[in-house]
Amino acid sequence: MTDAVEKLEIAGSEEARQIVPAPGVALARGYGGYNQFTGAQPSSAESFFIAFHEYVRVLRRFKWVILAIVLASVAIGTVRTLMTTRLYTATVRLQIDRSASKVIENGNISPVETGDFEFLRTQYELLQSRGIAERAVAALKLADDPEFSKPVATSFFTSISQRIFGGKTDPSAVNRAALERGIAGLILSNRLVRPISGSRLVDLSYTDTSPVRAQAVTMGLADAFINSTLDKRFQANAYAKAFLEDQLKQLQIRLQDSEKILLDFGQKEQILATTEKSSISENNLAAANVSLGTIVAERIKNEQLYKQVETATGASLPQFLSNPALEGLREKRNALVTEYQQNIQTLKPNYPTMIEINNKIKETDRQLGVEIKTIKASLKGAYDASVAQENEMKSRIEALRAEVLDLQKRSIQYNILKREADSNRALYDSLLQRYKEVDVAGGIGANNIFIIDKAEVPRSPSSPNVTNNIVLSLIIGLILGLVVAIVLERLDNTVTTMDEIERLTGLATLGVIPKLSLDKNVQDELADVRSGLSEAYRTLCTSLQFSTDNGLPKSILFTSADAAEGKSTSALTVARHFANIGLKVLLIDCDLRKPSLHVKMGLDNSKGLTNYLTGSCTASEAGQSTSISNLSFIASGPLPPNASDLLASPRFVSLLSMAGDVFNLIIIDGPPVMGLADAQLLSAACAATTFVVSSGGSSKHAIRQALKRLQFARGNVIGTVLTRYEAKNESYAYGYGYGYGYGGYGGYGYGHDEAIAANVTPPAPKLVSTL
Repeated sequence: MTDAVEKLEIAGSEEARQIVPAPGVALARGYGGYNQFTGAQPSSAESFFIAFHEYVRVLRRFKWVILAIVLASVAIGTVRTLMTTRLYTATVRLQIDRSASKVIENGNISPVETGDFEFLRTQYELLQSRGIAERAVAALKLADDPEFSKPVATSFFTSISQRIFGGKTDPSAVNRAALERGIAGLILSNRLVRPISGSRLVDLSYTDTSPVRAQAVTMGLADAFINSTLDKRFQANAYAKAFLEDQLKQLQIRLQDSEKILLDFGQKEQILATTEKSSISENNLAAANVSLGTIVAERIKNEQLYKQVETATGASLPQFLSNPALEGLREKRNALVTEYQQNIQTLKPNYPTMIEINNKIKETDRQLGVEIKTIKASLKGAYDASVAQENEMKSRIEALRAEVLDLQKRSIQYNILKREADSNRALYDSLLQRYKEVDVAGGIGANNIFIIDKAEVPRSPSSPNVTNNIVLSLIIGLILGLVVAIVLERLDNTVTTMDEIERLTGLATLGVIPKLSLDKNVQDELADVRSGLSEAYRTLCTSLQFSTDNGLPKSILFTSADAAEGKSTSALTVARHFANIGLKVLLIDCDLRKPSLHVKMGLDNSKGLTNYLTGSCTASEAGQSTSISNLSFIASGPLPPNASDLLASPRFVSLLSMAGDVFNLIIIDGPPVMGLADAQLLSAACAATTFVVSSGGSSKHAIRQALKRLQFARGNVIGTVLTRYEAKNESYAYGYGYGYGYGGYGGYGYGHDEAIAANVTPPAPKLVSTL
């Protein structure tokens, strides 16, 4: 150590004053997760597992809080369940059809719902109405039951409140109607209507402290609903009957008046009504038209016959051939002609016999001509008669047409009066038929509501359900515990995990130091090379060797945001490690407010860094040898009133310059950043700065502000060290701290770690202003 210090003096302070430390950049390379500088984003699967592990960590951290809330919730739920009055529920099942069975057709006058949903919804609302409850109260005479007027469900808390603020009013002192309304309100508050989905069935339940009363009230409500429906039907029929009866009387009077007016008008106008739709004149006109058609046809026929024979000269026409007289004459003539032809062979034409035969032939011809003329005359007479008959019938039809037209003119008002009379008669007949149907239907008690399952006396209480209440309390407690844990986690403004510190600072985590239990000592754990604490610090030292492009920095400052975060222990442990592996290491206690390294190392603090910075001693006089080879130590020395001024002096830069030529590594234990300017000065002077964060120690705001100040000072913050970390799968822990403030135990300025090492109780940290 003496040789090393002498080399520091030989290097001289004048050259060191010219050295200006290269400004550092407070950036980070970052390990895993999101890096705000590189912009790397984890995959969706990684994000899910990160979030899952984060929630598991929260559960493990606040497991006792969650367990306490769950146990409290279960206890409260159990006590409240056991103190709740036992309630019994009776249920009746009803079937509600859209319409009652039809005994007679068109006898129902109740309106029919257009759809099942609207109809059933209406019935459910009626079943839950106050009117049904009041009807059941009146039918069961519940107002006379003094027990029923008490609250249906009386819990322990309700009983206490009633005793304090007053009980229920005596039923005898209350009006009976008001009492029944109150009981109906109690029934409404304790009954339940539960429709069965996809059917016309509905369950009606009632809950009471008495199982017998629960069954009675349930059946009373069902009967009241059925009777109410029947009453509505009877009332509707009675109203319809009265209405129809009044309308029938009015229509009877109107019908009589209209028929009388119709009869008087018919007599006045001489209009005779027939059973047929048309009048007599119209019937005569129709008959005359039919007869005229027949006469016209006959006239046309006679005209054709007459025209055929009028110009005919022979007897070959059908009219002549079919005449018996002409046929006889033709046969006679043919016989005479035959006889004449036979005699002409032997007799002369002038022979008397021949002349006689010839005369007979001529007489027959004359008779044929006369007969033909007679037939023609008869056909002409028939034709003339047909023409005359046709003309006469046409005259008759014209007279009848005039008569019908006159009758139609006079029948307009008659038809109006007749239609009014017919309308009144039809309306009267319809109402009379409806009146008779309603009269018959009014006595039929058909209903569309049926009781499927009657309510039975419940054998076991329906409430409270101990198992369900305890399970519900457990679920509520678990949910409340999770919510409280999450809220506490959100309200916790400290850093507890490596991921949090990396997301907060964007710096790489160089090491994670586990927290020790109270039954373990830091020095003993560090002495054990196989302990988790020793392994964690070896990992930190390894990370420092790869923290820069040039490997291990020449000078490293250990600082933190607040006091008691483990930076002194970390600095000492790192210095010991590198000294043990063969590097020449200089450990400087630059915490000129609350030094602690001399206590940890068991060395003297009467002379040190402050003496050198004030010029009262040389570097060799300020340095001390240690029990560890290759490790030299410069204590803080007496506490100065102006620590920041001393650290800002050129002598401190000169000390680092000279030490860099002699030692392989300079470890500086610095003060916390917040509230002081010392750490900023030291960070600017050192090659690298390691930021120590205690898990659950400093707030996130303090960490941000501390790193921002180091960045403003252009300090090279190479990463963070997370101390007192509670690993999930490890049982290692250690407790140490940093007592901050002037003074200490025995004037040595013990911190929390040193107090434990010295087997004394440390005081609460105290911040002393340097202004």
